[in-house]
Amino acid sequence: MSQKSLFPGVAVVTGAGGTGIGAATAKAFAAAGCKRIAITDLNEASLQQTADAILSAYPETQLVVRPGNIADETFVESFMQGAILMLGRIDYAVNCAGILGGGQRSTETTAESFDRINDVNYRGCWLCSRAELKQMLKQDPLPSHDPDREPQRGSIVNVASQLGIVGRPEAPAYCGSKAAVIGMTRSDAIDYSKDGIRVNCVCPGLVETPMTVQSEESRERFRPAVEIAPMKRMGKPAEIADSILFLCSTQASFVQGHALVVDGGYVIN
Repeated sequence: MSQKSLFPGVAVVTGAGGTGIGAATAKAFAAAGCKRIAITDLNEASLQQTADAILSAYPETQLVVRPGNIADETFVESFMQGAILMLGRIDYAVNCAGILGGGQRSTETTAESFDRINDVNYRGCWLCSRAELKQMLKQDPLPSHDPDREPQRGSIVNVASQLGIVGRPEAPAYCGSKAAVIGMTRSDAIDYSKDGIRVNCVCPGLVETPMTVQSEESRERFRPAVEIAPMKRMGKPAEIADSILFLCSTQASFVQGHALVVDGGYVIN
């Protein structure tokens, strides 16, 4: 079976700007033959870079590109409705937008910093997932790549973190926000199984993104975590994207409510 047949529907990816996981995921959908993709990111310039890369390599792709803040309920609803208007439906939703914390203990963390992290990482993810679920409930399922498997009305993959499962120093707000995403994912998986919708999450370890390698200070900050993982390296955005596409596809038809850790072995060491 051709890989292209796995994604006949519409993909939506948040946090798709730059060279991080979201951008790699949007590009991977296009490479896998998904012809209709909607992307968003807070940074308009980096979002356009992703769009240009997709259209340069896969000019037949129908692309919806709209910058905005996924912590803003009005924007989320408008973006999702615009994607549906232009592309017809939402079949594969990847909620990837997120921010890091400031490297502080709880007693040094301001309420404003706590709210900023949770507004994006947890509330923003929930706002996006809620809007996606609303649309998926309305649409007819797409047939599976395998006629012996049940059709799929939609698949959501929320991007959490290994730090939603294990803790690290000076990251209480971040760890809490990602643990919340895992909990939300599991609850939604229970609620929407009867509707033919799957909801899972990916928990990446350290990945080579602008957030982690943009400066020597950033590299030094994350070096101890790299050394803990048995593979002794950061992951590549494309390696996380591959896991996300698997969960979105009907090849993962019996995977529900799972938190897939992709971290080079960090949490087992």
